[in-house]
Amino acid sequence: MPFAPLTPDMTSAATSATTITPGQASVAIDSRTARVAAFFESISPASLGTLSSVYNEHARFKDPFNDVTGLPGIQRVFAHMFETVQNPRFVVHHTMTQGDHAWLTWDFLIDRPEGTLTVHGATQLTFAPDGRVSVHRDYWDTAAELYAKLPVLGALVRWLTRKLSATA
Repeated sequence: MPFAPLTPDMTSAATSATTITPGQASVAIDSRTARVAAFFESISPASLGTLSSVYNEHARFKDPFNDVTGLPGIQRVFAHMFETVQNPRFVVHHTMTQGDHAWLTWDFLIDRPEGTLTVHGATQLTFAPDGRVSVHRDYWDTAAELYAKLPVLGALVRWLTRKLSATA
């Protein structure tokens, strides 16, 4: 499923590309954001060698488990992902770009014996003057999206969530 912007990206003609989704009108999408989204939707161990086409040499990557700076650190994060989970993949749902900042919403899917685990999240990007990513920050709820879905630990997280909820 191709990704679709939340709203037309606010870019100059120099950085935009046009994407056509069947049944939808043409929408101008920032080419930098489109490149990042396409990279994540097709990420594989083999594509890790092309990180420098997406991230600049001193880019910072931060998610709930990692905080690294530089291409070697970013490559280690993704290599570790492929080493520790089965069939990891991203589906980018929406993009939004304004100036040198972009947001992507996505699902991260991994296969487990009991079925596919889906984590919903968002990424905030800052682009360097050369168009590559200088800051990548992932936001997702580790308790609801991961821990609550795990055996044993999940029961404790779900119980704690019910106890702390104002609506429970």
